[in-house]
Amino acid sequence: LIKNLAKSEENASLFGKTDIPKCVVGNIRNTTAPPSRWTSNSLEDFSLFVILNLAQWPVSRQALIDAGAIDEIKPIMAEGDLQGLKATMACAFLGAPWSDFPDGGSNAAKSISELMTNIIEKKGKDGQYAYGVFKLYTATKAYRDLCCAANSADGNEGDSNTKVLAVPSAVALCLQVVSDLVLAADDEINGGSKYVPDVKSAEYSASAVSYMLPAILQAGDPPRKSIQSEKACGEIATMLTQYANLAGTSSAGKESALRAAEEIKAGSGSARPILEISHESWTQYRKREGQPLDQFLSQEKGIEVDESGPLDFLPCVNSESQCTIM
Repeated sequence: LIKNLAKSEENASLFGKTDIPKCVVGNIRNTTAPPSRWTSNSLEDFSLFVILNLAQWPVSRQALIDAGAIDEIKPIMAEGDLQGLKATMACAFLGAPWSDFPDGGSNAAKSISELMTNIIEKKGKDGQYAYGVFKLYTATKAYRDLCCAANSADGNEGDSNTKVLAVPSAVALCLQVVSDLVLAADDEINGGSKYVPDVKSAEYSASAVSYMLPAILQAGDPPRKSIQSEKACGEIATMLTQYANLAGTSSAGKESALRAAEEIKAGSGSARPILEISHESWTQYRKREGQPLDQFLSQEKGIEVDESGPLDFLPCVNSESQCTIM
């Protein structure tokens, strides 16, 4: 009962004022059984689930931190099974530093992005969890918090950590969640997703994209211009702007989306390989779902080009003037 009640923010706030956070952390601390031996609904399994649910909400989150939850569940992340997944998401919610995640964060990135995919595709994972055990807003929030930790670890010195998370399939998945909500909010659009995300999932996905931008916008080597990147930047920026302007978008979601849209627009002058591949995966998904492919096309009248671009066959090339493709 407590495990399920803790999924609610209102209930979690009440639990955070009791000794429940200390008790469940103490259960993990005092167990002698390894996580691989924990059975479903055992005391340890129950306690870790409660920690995961309480970690999502501010009041109960702080109570867990004060009880030393991160140090107790951090070793469980290396398990790689259901318990490892729960511990990984809980550590992300609790603000564990990027250095705490095993294998440079790669296992955390893979397991949580896989969970997001499985939820959207309405399936579970054999031997670990059934569909419906985890909610999309839980998985997307965990991914966002992982992205935040990686971004903080990178600082202003590169993108080596955010690159672990910014694999094209995961980036495309975040774009999909946000765009599906945009399409669902427009009654005039024919075609949509079979899985309509909630507003929180869209907010967390937009924020994840924002945190991953140092890696997503990494320029190709050697630097070059790219029509594909130009189109990707335009469509993704337009989609994020449309999301920011939805009536139900939170202030945090709006801020993240507009900031990301601005940075993506500014990066449109050069080839961005990760962005290109992510955009292509997102486009293929939209095709499969029968969604309108012109929904996020830029409304600009033309694209200014010069002789350094791929259109050097035009008669205006090598002249002092520039031409516009209408």
